[in-house]
Order: sequence, then C-alpha cells, then structure tokens
Amino acid sequence: MVSQFSLIDSARKRVSERLTAEEEKDIARAIRRAEVDSKEQIKGIHIADDILKRKPDRAERTRAGAVDRLEAAVEAVWKASKDDPALKARARQAKGAWAHAESLRWQLAMSGRRIAHGEARKLAGPFMDEEDLVQEGYIGLLRAAKRFDPDRGIRFSTYARWWVRAQMTRAIDHTGRPVRLPGCAVEQTRNLRKAIKRFEAAGIPYGIAELAEEVGIDKERAELLLSQGNTISLEQPVDDGPRPRPLERFLSDEDAVQPDSEAIQTQELHRMHQAFDLVLTDRQRFVLTRRYGLEDGEFRTLSEVGKEMGLSRERVRQIEREALIRLREQSNIRDPASRGLAPVAELDE
Repeated sequence: MVSQFSLIDSARKRVSERLTAEEEKDIARAIRRAEVDSKEQIKGIHIADDILKRKPDRAERTRAGAVDRLEAAVEAVWKASKDDPALKARARQAKGAWAHAESLRWQLAMSGRRIAHGEARKLAGPFMDEEDLVQEGYIGLLRAAKRFDPDRGIRFSTYARWWVRAQMTRAIDHTGRPVRLPGCAVEQTRNLRKAIKRFEAAGIPYGIAELAEEVGIDKERAELLLSQGNTISLEQPVDDGPRPRPLERFLSDEDAVQPDSEAIQTQELHRMHQAFDLVLTDRQRFVLTRRYGLEDGEFRTLSEVGKEMGLSRERVRQIEREALIRLREQSNIRDPASRGLAPVAELDE
C-alpha cells in the first residue's frame, strides 16, 4: 500500500502538472496535520493562547482567519523564544511544522497555474495585460489554497477558479478607474450593469429607480455608481478626417519644452563647452558660441559677430573655419579630459 507521503512526494515532483483528485486531498489533509502539529507545539504558551483564543472579528470568522491567527501566534512565540531559552525547542518545532504547511499550500496553489493563465487570456484588455492578470491569478490561487476543505467533495481546481476570477476582476475594476472605489462599490456597480443587461435582454423598460430596486440600493447611490464609468481614455481614437488620431494628440502642447529633451540638451552643451575650453582658443570659442547661439539660443551672422569683435566679415569666417577644422581633427572631443588634452594657446592676431 502506497503511503500518503509518497503520494505527496510524487505530486511535488510534478508541480507544473495537474494533480489528481486524490493527490489534492492528500496535500490538503497534510496541510491540516502540519497546522495541527504547529498548534500543539505552542499550546499552553501564554502569548500564543492570547492570540488563538481572542474573539475574532467578522472578517476573521473563516478558515482563512483561523490560519492567519495561527501564523501570528507561531511568529509571536518565535520572537519570544529569542529572550526565553525554555521556549526555543517548542518554537523551533512549531516554526518547522508551519513552514511545511506553507510549502504544501504553495504546492497546492501552483498546481492550478493553468487556471490563472486561462482566465488571464479571457480577461486581458486595455487596463491590464495578460502577465499582470496572471500574477493576480496566483494571489487568488493562494487565497483558495488557504481556504480549501478536502472534505467538501469538490476538486481544488473547481474551487480555485472562482477565487482566481474574483481576484482578477477586482484588480481590473481598481486599475481601470481614475479614482479607486471600495470593494463594495465595485460589486454594486457590477450588479447594476448585470441588471441593465437583464432588463435589455427581456425587453423591459427601466430607469434608475428600477435598477436600484433590483440591486437593493438607494436611487441616489445607483446614480452615483453609474456616473463613475463615464471616463474617456487619452488613447481613444477620435474621428477627425480620414485618419483617426488619439485624443492625446489634441490635448498635448507640441510647443512646450519636453523635460527629457531639455535635460539632454543641457548636458550636451555642458560637455561641448568643456571640450571648447581644451581644444579651441578664446577667439575661436567666442565665434562659435555667438554664431550658433550656444549661450542664448540666437544665431548671428558673420557681420554681426564681426562688429562685436571689431573684425571683418571675412576674418570671422576664417576663424570659424579654423575652429571647425580643429574640432573635426579631435576624435576624442566627446571626452577630452580622459585623453589629457592641454588647452590651446591663444594665437596673436
């Protein structure tokens, strides 16, 4: 007769494959035993009993809430054992049993990865891509593994599918809105849309009052929830001529300075001035700076630069040509300091 531990080991070797119904039950029951072992090790310790026996809130009156309280108790005993040597042995055994339960729970959850990928392909859209939805699906699988009861007579894959889809739809509702709504509001909005579809499919005329009565909420709240969906995406095409363009094109200011372009331009100008100081004379540097507007962005003619320097237009052209030839000859102009270039001596004109 094959022991249940051998069945669990065989299932662990093929985590990516689909588990049989018996393997799912064996793993789930092994998780329960590991949790019981962990609880027995900390039983009677005051700090653990306070956590386990406290009256749970409404949200904690589930199996998942009991598991969370047990985890908190194990962690509390583990921290207390650092200061109390008498607790170290029991804390170590409780921690080991809990780690074993977590490992099996992860294994059970990952046996349903195909469910996460399948649901992600169905729900992928403009607000969340398939990869992000798969990650949300994994969270749903872990939540299902924490709540799964093998004695209910259903498969884990059947039980987990609901949690995976619920996690994904919740993430889409929160991501696809400019303002995040509470979970109850998202659920009520979804119920209102379902009611609209039912009325339209049956051909029954309806209004806000009928929708609110169908869902069981106030008329004012129904109006508020339905108004939250009236949003427009900046990437939505706008029919304006033969070639539709996104709305973002009409809202963006093409003349505005782009921060990234301005930063790159400032950096390049700084490096250029450093190169000018090492490669050019003061006169050559002044001519190029004024001619091409490297300081104020204003380009000047040869005559305008000549008037500032007290030189002829032809002489300014010659200085500019000499400077450009000098820059062209320096192949390391992008990083002159690393080559040890020395500043060029000023020529007597």
